Amino acid sequence: MSFDKEQIQTYDVTDLTSLEKLEPVRIRPGMYIGSTGSKGLHHCIWEILDNSIDEIANGYGDKAKIILNKDKSVTIIDNGRGIPTGIHPIKHISGVEMVFTELHTGGKFNNKNYKTSGGLHGVGAAVVNALSEWLEVEVKQKGKIFTQRFEYAYDKELKRLMPGTPVSKLEIVGESTQTGSKVTFMPDKNVFTTLEFSSDFIDERLQELAFQNKGIILVFDDRRKEGNVPKEYHSERGLLDFIDYLNESKTVLHKDPIFFQGEKEINGLQLYGEVCMQFTDSTTEYIASYVNNIPTTESGTHETGFKTGMTRAFKEGAKKLNLLKEKDKEFEGDDLREGMTAIVRVKISNPIFEGQTKSKLGNNEAYSIMNELSYVKILEWIEDNKNMATNIINNAISASSRRDKIKKINEAERKKIGKGASPLAGKIAVCTLKNSDFTEFIVVEGDSAGGSAKQARDRRFQTIMPSKGKIMNTEKQKLENVLASEELKIFNTAIGTGVLENYSEKSLKYGKIIILSDADVDGYHIRTLWMTYIYRYMRSLISNGHLYMGMPPLYKVYRKTKNGEVVKYAYSDEQLAKTKKEIGKGALIQRYKGLGEMNPDQLWETTLNPNTRTLQQVTIEDAAKAEKMVSLLMGDVVAPRKNYMYKYAEF
Repeated sequence: MSFDKEQIQTYDVTDLTSLEKLEPVRIRPGMYIGSTGSKGLHHCIWEILDNSIDEIANGYGDKAKIILNKDKSVTIIDNGRGIPTGIHPIKHISGVEMVFTELHTGGKFNNKNYKTSGGLHGVGAAVVNALSEWLEVEVKQKGKIFTQRFEYAYDKELKRLMPGTPVSKLEIVGESTQTGSKVTFMPDKNVFTTLEFSSDFIDERLQELAFQNKGIILVFDDRRKEGNVPKEYHSERGLLDFIDYLNESKTVLHKDPIFFQGEKEINGLQLYGEVCMQFTDSTTEYIASYVNNIPTTESGTHETGFKTGMTRAFKEGAKKLNLLKEKDKEFEGDDLREGMTAIVRVKISNPIFEGQTKSKLGNNEAYSIMNELSYVKILEWIEDNKNMATNIINNAISASSRRDKIKKINEAERKKIGKGASPLAGKIAVCTLKNSDFTEFIVVEGDSAGGSAKQARDRRFQTIMPSKGKIMNTEKQKLENVLASEELKIFNTAIGTGVLENYSEKSLKYGKIIILSDADVDGYHIRTLWMTYIYRYMRSLISNGHLYMGMPPLYKVYRKTKNGEVVKYAYSDEQLAKTKKEIGKGALIQRYKGLGEMNPDQLWETTLNPNTRTLQQVTIEDAAKAEKMVSLLMGDVVAPRKNYMYKYAEF
């Protein structure tokens, strides 16, 4: 192969770009806050709040407050020591300016100021500043009130617009006997795809933080709403209150939760661990884990250590109680944890997180410490609670037996498929492309709508699965019944990932899983049933951003003309009035009762065409909230669900 030298683009030192100050954050925000969507927007709040909680957790102050302002800005206030206001001897700028304009600046890189901290990397405050239109800081310290303002503004030194530029020096504006920090920032609409903060999401996060830090006071003040009353969060029992909250809608097998704590040091790493666990009649486990108040949604070494130590303790306890003979097949950790709710909380002096968003802990020492702590403490509990321990172990032995049966059923199914008897044959219209970056798997409510969808779809990348109606409520079913469901077997085979501990993201055949149901009560119920199944058995589909809800229109608004029809669609009652105005005089309205009323062309235009449809992505912004809501809405305990409906439902 030969090249014409004149056609080769030159590449020299002038092509190299150097990003200055906070520009790297602005260019690649996802590296620092995970995304520029709702999750990343809320992450900005947590970055600032983490610093306040670190102050409180280390004994400085006892109160923090979040305010959502009417202009879409956010204010976070604490009564800690306040950000250092002195002038740095080398940098010759104030501590406040350093914290908000320089990456990797902070008081958390050694253990002098903070034994433990959630804000580890020293980039949180600066990142929030970089992604804001403006940010204002107020510090009460040394009997005075200091303020400074930063904006996306012209930098005289670099002679261009720069994020997080100081537009004022740190100034003294008053006096105060109090101490603490107040940070107000306006997220930049040019960075984020949404500026709408979720009060529910913030509410749940503050509730979690109160449970984890018993005795502190957290306040949420949503000033966007008329007549708003600030909400206060406080817990005296800590994790014991937390587990009551999580298991409110579940039937517990023992009234008093198992609770233990301890601390140890390995290789210079100090770790304090707390575990609270309780067994329920559910068929799935739920573990909420935290490091220095940060939710570790992808688990990590502390959670793995807890699981290993717990399994060791119960296996040894089974032998001591003569429940497991030497020749018997041992139960595994998955069998033991069936129906268990647990909260694993650790405080570590030097945590190693995987990524800036801190979703997974990597310290090997944390594994060793939690393994040993869990083993010793749970073994002690078994000695003191032999009857309850016997029930838990017998349940694990039964679960192990069921899993063996399920394994045999699955192997038999795989052999059938290997012989050509695929459960997909004739039931799913499969797309031609195989690249999951482009393909979509669409579950459509009803055979009629499914038939229209098969005609309307783009065969290259859209696979259609007609759903007969409502699948089983998997929250109330035993594992073997769920895996034996014919419709769920078809879904599982088509998706390709496997379920529970066998889930494999690499085997996922479709980048988007879309549930498409009618815009009525039955349709919403169908969505809820599918979401419950996926949350319990394929949770990574949600956490990795693959699950979507299709949003079919409620109304067709049209006007007849000489050349045919002018047509628009309205997806809500609020949108209907606006759409009628757009159509103009003589507008006619057709109310859709279901997807089955649409012909293939209408179905493509309104719900299948990527250029014109509306999809709603399903996320797990807060795993504890999701766990509680699935149990509340779909579980057997009626009273909490009734209370929730009376509070929120519109009858």
